[in-house]
Amino acid sequence: MEKGETIVCAEEASEEELLARLDEILEEYRDKPGALIPVMQLAQALFGYLPEVALKRISLGLDKPYSEVVGTQSFYSFFSTVPKGKHLIRVCMGTACYVRGGKRVLQAIKDKLDIDVGDTTKDRMFSLEVARCFGACALAPTLSIDGEVLNRVRPTDIRKIIDRYYEDESVPEGGGHE
Repeated sequence: MEKGETIVCAEEASEEELLARLDEILEEYRDKPGALIPVMQLAQALFGYLPEVALKRISLGLDKPYSEVVGTQSFYSFFSTVPKGKHLIRVCMGTACYVRGGKRVLQAIKDKLDIDVGDTTKDRMFSLEVARCFGACALAPTLSIDGEVLNRVRPTDIRKIIDRYYEDESVPEGGGHE
């Protein structure tokens, strides 16, 4: 493999394969003090979220009460027990965005995707979160999708914004041109 080359997996690993990898991580961290959070971070990177089966495996593997593992997961906002979508939408709810219609933009997204804040669409295409500020107050209301900030968003823009992502999914790799 050449330097800088990326390995792309053709298919997702099975739960058994992911748990086997988690077991390797647990073996490496088993006797290290303060291992719980790093192991949970690695498990979340591995699974994409923290499913119950992984939390139980971490509890057993680190010899920690399950309540301590779940308590740690629920305390830190960066841990999620919900699978994340391919695209992450964050709607700014900072003061400027809120006053200029951020709440209506958020409601339009919730209605369009039929999810609530913290949820992922059934097709795992989108996850929805709120943010406190993107630093673009003069361009409020704002939202970001996968880190790209969209400014002066209106509730009526949401259908077109979301549909664009679904359309991009249906275009074959290479743009579909012959």
